[in-house]
Amino acid sequence: MLNRRDFIQLALATLAVTGSVEGFRRALADESLTQDQLLAFKPKGQVTLIHVTDIHAQLVPIYFREPDVNLGVGPMKGLPPHLTGEDFLKHYGIRRGTPDAYALTYLDFAELAKKYGKVGGMDRVATIVKAIRAERGDDRCLVLDGGDTWQGSYTSLQTQAQDMVDVMNALGTSAMTAHWEFTFGAERVQELIEQLKFPWLAGNVIDAQWEEPVFKAWEMFERGGVKVAVIGQAFPYTPVANPRHMIPGWSFGIREKMVQKHVNDAREAGAELVVLLSHNGYDVDRKLASRVKGIDVVLVGHTHDATPQVERVGKTILVSSGCSGKFVSRLDVEVKDGRMAGFTYKLIPVFSDVITPDADMRKLITEIRKPHEKVLNEVLGTTETPLYRRGNLAGTFDTLITTALMEERDAEIALSPGFRWGPSLIPGQQIRAEDVYSQTAITYPEVYRTEMTGKRLKEILEDVCDNLYNPDPYYQQGGDMVRTGGILFDIHPYEKMGNRIQNLRLKRTGEPIEASKNYVVTGWASVNPGVEGPPVWELVMNWIRKQKTISIPEQRDVRLVT
Repeated sequence: MLNRRDFIQLALATLAVTGSVEGFRRALADESLTQDQLLAFKPKGQVTLIHVTDIHAQLVPIYFREPDVNLGVGPMKGLPPHLTGEDFLKHYGIRRGTPDAYALTYLDFAELAKKYGKVGGMDRVATIVKAIRAERGDDRCLVLDGGDTWQGSYTSLQTQAQDMVDVMNALGTSAMTAHWEFTFGAERVQELIEQLKFPWLAGNVIDAQWEEPVFKAWEMFERGGVKVAVIGQAFPYTPVANPRHMIPGWSFGIREKMVQKHVNDAREAGAELVVLLSHNGYDVDRKLASRVKGIDVVLVGHTHDATPQVERVGKTILVSSGCSGKFVSRLDVEVKDGRMAGFTYKLIPVFSDVITPDADMRKLITEIRKPHEKVLNEVLGTTETPLYRRGNLAGTFDTLITTALMEERDAEIALSPGFRWGPSLIPGQQIRAEDVYSQTAITYPEVYRTEMTGKRLKEILEDVCDNLYNPDPYYQQGGDMVRTGGILFDIHPYEKMGNRIQNLRLKRTGEPIEASKNYVVTGWASVNPGVEGPPVWELVMNWIRKQKTISIPEQRDVRLVT
């Protein structure tokens, strides 16, 4: 353990190398936060599950602001993970201003980001995974990836996800499931699966013509003398949320009865611990766990929620590990008489300034990024305000995108998908090309410009709103609310479909949107085939270059009425 004098000398040495006064201040701020403290854990039982999910191809440390709005509806109202800010801190007994408060809530984001630094980085994740394996023994550990791993960065787009396959192989992953992976197309998915050094599990994907499984549903592992069955559940609404034409022969769904059959088959094969490696989303998994019997652990993906405690649904526990490489979950399980008898759990925040990078993974990441450094590091401008995406209703980075699209395509209204992925930027930070790609890197990026009636516009808003706020989780088919530019409206999440969007107006005039009138609308990420237009990142980067200095106020165009 370093004493204070040694610590300051080390920090001064770092300052001499980096020339970063901010880095020195951060080092002092983090004096009480150590890697040993982050990894401290009282082991239990025979099996250790290490869970990461929704990495979205983020290889290097980032900032990531948690949502300020995350509403639950119906029976999920007021339950985790639908808590934010002070409500979240109170529920979990966390003090404001602490490292945990910074990692888990949006409160004081800009100030705490300067104090505690960036999060994530796959070289730091590798350090954590290796440390747990070294402590417990590799024969007790499973490293499970919940999907949304291959997509979300410039390098993943340019390599068609080869970079992430290489990284996850190097991490020693035990199994994965999927969602955004499918947007590389069926042929590319099959090519990459052949390169995986671990099973790809997606038991709810069926060949649409032959009604046969496309992928393996589950895998049996033996860890710590215990037979562990891992069942993979891909995102059930992939052909709805993403282009169906990219995977035309595959059918998806929750397939509750099929999940039950997989559980039964695994138990009959001797499974003593059954784990659902899921990309359903939190509320879907909560409902599924109440209806499918025999699942011990659900590892939740898709909704990007980070919860520092597990949630119980009957005899099943739910683990949710955030996104973007910001967290690693460790769950130690004790098994007796063929069932889970006890567990201990820790959600480990990956504070990048505290966790020592793993040398092998860092080398691999450097090699992946080196051919692309010129593009990645182009400085487009500087932001004076926080830029972020995550949240049910609006994000300032999304406002930047909609503003850029309206101006670059001369449109009255802009629509931008409610994607949950995408890192944040803090005031004073340079906006680089990499930051724009990390918000927009998809395989269907074309920006359309069209005319749309007011009636059709409201129908779109109502449809997306129902995907988010339908009280039955099984009908929640998308991400967060579609982001908009050029319009104002009130959103009533607890109303019925067709009545959730009210007081819809054109922003520049304040006049009501008329059902029969045509409006010029621009947007991107259409799931329809044959869409034409420039890639979204091209327009956004052009706009930022012109502005040079960016200041995006908090979104007030959408008023939440609860």
